[in-house]
Amino acid sequence: MTTRYRVEYALKTHRRDQLIEWIKGLLAVPFVLHSHPTAVFEPDGEPVDKQANIAQRRYAEIMRDVEEIINDHINHQKMGKPDRSKLKLLVPSVANFYTALALHDAFIWQDKRRHISHRRFVPPSFNDIRLVLNTAQAMSLVRGGPLELVTFDGDVTLYEDGMNLKPENPVIPKILQLMRRGSKIGIVTAAGYTEAERYYERLAGLLDAIQTSDLPLESKQNLMVMGGESNFCFMFDGDSPDMLRFVPREEWLLKEMLQWHESDIKELLDLAEASLNDTIRNFRMEALVVRKERAVGIIPKDGQKFCRETLEETVLIVQKILEISDVGQRLPFCAFNGGNDVFVDIGDKSWGVLACQRIFGGIDGSKTLHVGDQFLSANGANDFKARLACTTAWIANPQETCQLLDEIAELDEVHQRKTR
Repeated sequence: MTTRYRVEYALKTHRRDQLIEWIKGLLAVPFVLHSHPTAVFEPDGEPVDKQANIAQRRYAEIMRDVEEIINDHINHQKMGKPDRSKLKLLVPSVANFYTALALHDAFIWQDKRRHISHRRFVPPSFNDIRLVLNTAQAMSLVRGGPLELVTFDGDVTLYEDGMNLKPENPVIPKILQLMRRGSKIGIVTAAGYTEAERYYERLAGLLDAIQTSDLPLESKQNLMVMGGESNFCFMFDGDSPDMLRFVPREEWLLKEMLQWHESDIKELLDLAEASLNDTIRNFRMEALVVRKERAVGIIPKDGQKFCRETLEETVLIVQKILEISDVGQRLPFCAFNGGNDVFVDIGDKSWGVLACQRIFGGIDGSKTLHVGDQFLSANGANDFKARLACTTAWIANPQETCQLLDEIAELDEVHQRKTR
């Protein structure tokens, strides 16, 4: 049951994506004009298929218009004036785009699967548009190919929250298929371990599958793990007992990351820890503070669980305190809600993706796709910053990740047939 509380909560600014909401508003007009819900009660009304065709045409026309507005925004980006684009005026929070988006074709693709145009009482939803955007991005990447690098979040993207990537996980053969087609793979996760053994525990199913696969050795080495958002790097190594080799920071750090001084890192983590302790005290939270080399956070005491609102309040408090601090101006950081914990990491996933691109030879953002589940808001959504480094796909669960990879494979086959 949808309560008034849940409706009002979903309308909070930090829980919305402005671009998706804008497109949703555009599609509401043809839904109202062409849905004809009274046809259910009128046996002599228009056939359902005819109504659906009319609705699909109008929806697709709007998506074509949005596609052109995004192209205009990309042209303004190239001129160094993105703030003057029509899209920026309509959706002030919109970021830069690395590729055009095939929104018209993507809508037709998703409409065949979700039957959006056939619906008479439920208008195009947030999730409908999110998936159309994912498909549009996949189409653009395949058509402009090759897709050189795919990076993944861990929890909720490759496996359920708090679980591990087990051998029976259906995403494993799909990742191997990507690697066979020449794509490099990066796992960019908030899990900040300094030992390969801990990552092997989380990713054993995939690492073992790569080791025993028929992939050439060179292809097997095209997998890396970037932990702690952008702090700990490991490369696949079949000769290691944990299938991963630790890569020292001096071998992969970006030039900008060399400016992250240890004194600033300590100062920021100290400030974040003090803020978290204040929150624990003010909200009477049954929590423990966990301090790591490049992160600090809170976890529940045994048998306890934090409510969603307390987690988000904690994230927003520590985020704001760090943002207005001097050290927060000098040093990038990421404060996020992990589902039943809150952590602050040095750096963020944009730096993690950029590091993956550098390690694999300088891959461009237009040839990179980051797949994650936390894009709902800049506050507490640690995949959000990946948009600064590359194209992205927003999924809601591991099943959608599998569906997206199937889409990429199918679109690639269609594209290959057309170009032969």
